[in-house]
Amino acid sequence: MSRFNFNLSRLCGTVHTGGNLSFSSNTELNSCVGNRITTIDLVKPSVKTLPMESRTSLKAIAVSPKGPLMITVDQTNHCMLVNTTLNVCLHRMKFKKSVSHITFSPTGTHFSVCTGRHVQVWRTPSLRREFAPFVLHRTYTGHTDDVKRCEWSEDGRFLLTAGEDNTGRVYMVDGRDGYVPKTLAGHREGVIASFWISEESGCYTVSKDGAVFSWIFNPNEDTTADRHMYEDGSWNLSTKHYLRQEGARVTCASASCGGAVLAIGFTTGVFGIYNMPGCENVHSLSVGNRVLTSLQLNGTGEWVAVGVGGTGQLLVWEWQSESYVLKQQAHGYQVNAMAYSPDGSNAATGGEDGKVKLWSGGSGFCFVTFQEHTAPVKDVTWTAKGVVISASLDGTVRCFDTVRYRNFRTLTSPTPTQFLSVSADSEGEIIAAGSVDPFDVYLWSMQTGKLLDVLSGHKGPVCTLKFAPIGGVLSSGAWDGTVKVWDVYKSNNVETLIHQRDVLALDYRGDGKEIVTATSAGTLNFWDLEEGELKNVIEGHRDIMGGRKENDRMTAENNASARHFTSVTYSADGAYVLAGGNSKYICIYNVASGILVKKFVISHNRSLDGTLDKLNSKYDSVGGPISEVPAEEEERAGTGAVTNIPGAKRLDTGERKSKQEVRTIRVAFSPGGEEFCAVTTEGMLIWRLDEDLVFDPIALTEDVTPHAVNLSLQRGQYGQALIMSLLLNETPLIAAVVDGIPTSSIELVTRSITRNHYVRFLQFLAEKIADTPHIEYYNNWLHAFAKTHGKRIEAGGGKYIHALRAVMAAVRTRQEELKHCLSENVYTLQWTQKSLEIALRKIEQAKKV
Repeated sequence: MSRFNFNLSRLCGTVHTGGNLSFSSNTELNSCVGNRITTIDLVKPSVKTLPMESRTSLKAIAVSPKGPLMITVDQTNHCMLVNTTLNVCLHRMKFKKSVSHITFSPTGTHFSVCTGRHVQVWRTPSLRREFAPFVLHRTYTGHTDDVKRCEWSEDGRFLLTAGEDNTGRVYMVDGRDGYVPKTLAGHREGVIASFWISEESGCYTVSKDGAVFSWIFNPNEDTTADRHMYEDGSWNLSTKHYLRQEGARVTCASASCGGAVLAIGFTTGVFGIYNMPGCENVHSLSVGNRVLTSLQLNGTGEWVAVGVGGTGQLLVWEWQSESYVLKQQAHGYQVNAMAYSPDGSNAATGGEDGKVKLWSGGSGFCFVTFQEHTAPVKDVTWTAKGVVISASLDGTVRCFDTVRYRNFRTLTSPTPTQFLSVSADSEGEIIAAGSVDPFDVYLWSMQTGKLLDVLSGHKGPVCTLKFAPIGGVLSSGAWDGTVKVWDVYKSNNVETLIHQRDVLALDYRGDGKEIVTATSAGTLNFWDLEEGELKNVIEGHRDIMGGRKENDRMTAENNASARHFTSVTYSADGAYVLAGGNSKYICIYNVASGILVKKFVISHNRSLDGTLDKLNSKYDSVGGPISEVPAEEEERAGTGAVTNIPGAKRLDTGERKSKQEVRTIRVAFSPGGEEFCAVTTEGMLIWRLDEDLVFDPIALTEDVTPHAVNLSLQRGQYGQALIMSLLLNETPLIAAVVDGIPTSSIELVTRSITRNHYVRFLQFLAEKIADTPHIEYYNNWLHAFAKTHGKRIEAGGGKYIHALRAVMAAVRTRQEELKHCLSENVYTLQWTQKSLEIALRKIEQAKKV
């Protein structure tokens, strides 16, 4: 079962859906994506998604400054304490009231929670398991409306809050007899943020109308030395600043460098950077016309992260150099299609917004977006030469060059029609597309762009088609319940495969002799194309069944609408198929036996419809289901109804809101089979095969220990040390051995590596090449290994394909980095070369004289 040990690697296609942003360090950013946390390394750059899930979509996260701890809060106020090093959830708890903000103390021993009109301070649980880990330290009252934000002082003894009651308050964490919390009043609208100014012993508050008030603390003259400066005295209003923009209101704010740098975001999509306490505007930028939902400065104040939940946009801006560190945006609506490139290094997606995006398999980021289509893109595919082809409802099939990033060919039909599917032959010379009405298949030449033929015969929309891996055979499936096999060179229908229900998807096996089709009856049908016979049928409707929607009048067991597959694909070796459909499950089947091998759940997010098998009756009413997520949370996320009429208590009766349904739109195996992608409601989920968990202790003896490895390395027995480290399968130990081997001994040591260790050693090289600064050293290892064991690896067939593709991807990534670095410094290098030539010429002339 090790070959099915797939674990969630990352969530691509969506980088921000709401909630706040948080920096773990100056170069690592955490973002809320649905009910998961995505961590972005801004230096590499790379993306990883933490495996744990919350009950509903997240709205607040906080990272501890003194340890690998993170706290998350979702829309139903359920809290998770996460160990970010081990990627495990330690504890869970639910707050009684709505949480608007959460943050750790500077020492990391406590954390504060803004819950309703109160502020609660809790002790941070330890890293070990406890029966009652969350202990309430104290609750602070005084606000007459919801508290929006809470900030700790540098020493962790005072709290500064911001409330909807137009005031800010200063609380003493541990308190003392006679101490009265100080009130900072004067704003005309609700205060959304407040920050300390460490250098001037003051603070400032920011309200929704753009008013920034600076406050100075004046201690009493009789204040003793044993008391804190903020204990005895008064807070006085120092200055007022008004950041007025026409029709704009403040939605978010962040401060850094001890309050010296302030960033403020507005409803118009503009944010500004201000120097405090003078509130001097030093920079401003517009990122669109949508409301900014989150804003966060890093510790040095150089980078500002901006999130727009409505469009799924996330960018990191270096305001001093006015350049983007990161700029990512999801598809405007759902993703309709996805396809891997032939080498598996990139992926292409098409969405309802009419855009085609290319994603890097190494970093997980989108690196180019094509916007030529004017209607939803329904299907995308790659050719062997790296050309991306997309089919859209705007009646065009477009070809995109992935080298120059341009649309170089636009294919249309004689009469206007909408295209649902597209495919290209193995040579990339012929393009086929299936239409909605008329029910035809159109063939074009890639080189000339001319229409070659129109294949007719279907009686329903052609929703899926695929070229055979070898030859000019094309299979097309339609809603009329038939799959037609065409010989495109002879323009005739070779075979017609009849099904009892509508055909929704099909795929070819690697050798092109067998296809699998998915029908609306929930079956997977396997056809032998040479004989034209049905070989096997898998009844999968019970396997994919699950998840009851809020408006369903029947249980999930009796609902047939979601009991079928909408996408199916073969594995790289053709022994298994992966299928997904309109439910929360993805299934892997063994083709020969028809047995369900493994089933994956794509999401447990209760903010989506269809994740629960049984609904809670307390959320049912005469008028329909009641949302489990409070109305104020939906309004904050931008999905709730808002009353715009002054004095009106009733909401707009015509307002309608509904949850997105959890479902799988497309599934695809990578060419090497080391990972698969599922295009879901939340984005592209990437599951990667975790081969590090495969452990073979047969060759281990009592003498194989880390101490023995280090001893062999010191004695110069490099081959023995390397083999023992590979047997122990510990990456730091292998790295220590490899780094300790001289360059002159590399070729000799590689000869000691046996076939049993090929995969592990190649995986290690892929990991090190991806992030090491010693590129030439590890390139010598790779060259020596290929020279010594290349013929054996080639004879092994597909046994080592996963590890080889990982090495290729790492080498390709480093090559692009070096190419980019050299291209940026080409003129500097030329100047250096010319300077050396002039200097040498002068030296020679001086010698002659």
